[in-house]
Amino acid sequence: MGFDENQLWQDYKKNHNLESREKIILHYVPLVRYVASRFAPGLKGYFEFDDLVSAGIYGLINAVERFNPDLGFKFETYAISRIKGSIVDWLRSLNWVPHSTLKKAQELEDAMLKLEQQLGRAPEDKEVADYLGLSLDEYQQLLQQTAPIILISLDDLQSSAGDDGNSNLLFQELIPDPNAVDPESFLEYREIKETLVDAIRKLPEREALVITLYYYEGLTLKEIGQVLEVSESRVSQLHTKAVLRLRGKLSRKKKELLV
Repeated sequence: MGFDENQLWQDYKKNHNLESREKIILHYVPLVRYVASRFAPGLKGYFEFDDLVSAGIYGLINAVERFNPDLGFKFETYAISRIKGSIVDWLRSLNWVPHSTLKKAQELEDAMLKLEQQLGRAPEDKEVADYLGLSLDEYQQLLQQTAPIILISLDDLQSSAGDDGNSNLLFQELIPDPNAVDPESFLEYREIKETLVDAIRKLPEREALVITLYYYEGLTLKEIGQVLEVSESRVSQLHTKAVLRLRGKLSRKKKELLV
C-alpha cells in the first residue's frame, strides 16, 4: 500500500474525511469490474456486465466503510469477498432461477455425494447418469443447465452449509472477518478450510486443476480451456461437477459443526 493511499485511509478513518472515502472507492472500482468479469461468462444471456458491476459497487462501499487498515490485512482480499457477496445477493434477490432448475442442481449434488460415499471415490459421469436415470447426453445437458446456478452459489457456503446465518466463509478466500475475529467462528473456519483442502485433493485430476486455475490462479473458463485443450463448455462442465462435489462435502461438514 503506497504512502498516498495510507494517507487517504488515515484521513477517512480518523478524520472522517468523506472526500478521502470517495477517492478510495474510485481507486478500487477496477477491482469491482474484475470480480464482475468472473461472473459474466457463466451468466451471459441473463445479465449485462454493467449490471453486475453496479451490484458489486455496494459491496465495495461496504468494504471501505468496515475495513480497519490498522489490523494489517490486505484490503483487496477483504473487499473481494464483500463485492462477490453483494453481486450474489443481488442475483438471488431477482429470483431469476426457476425452482425446477434449483431442484435439479440439488439432486445432482446429492447424487454425487451419495455415490462417492458408496464407491469410496469420485463417481464417473456414467455412474451419476445411471443413478439419476439419465442417458450420458442428458446428464451433460443437465450440467450445462445448472452451470449458472453453481457459478453464483459456490461462493455462498451459507446456502449449502446450513441456515444458521452465522457463517461468513467464502469459497475462494476462506478467511475470517478481520474486523470481527471470534474464537468459535475461527475454529469453524479452520475446520471448514481443512475439509475443503482435503476435498480438492480427492477430486478427479482435471476437476482439481480447473478449481485451482479458476479460483487460485484467476484464469477464466476460456483460458483454462486453452490450457487443457478443450472447449469452454467442457471446462464449464468440469467446473460444475467439481463444485457440486465440494459443496456436498462442505455442507456435510458444516452440519457436523452445528450439532
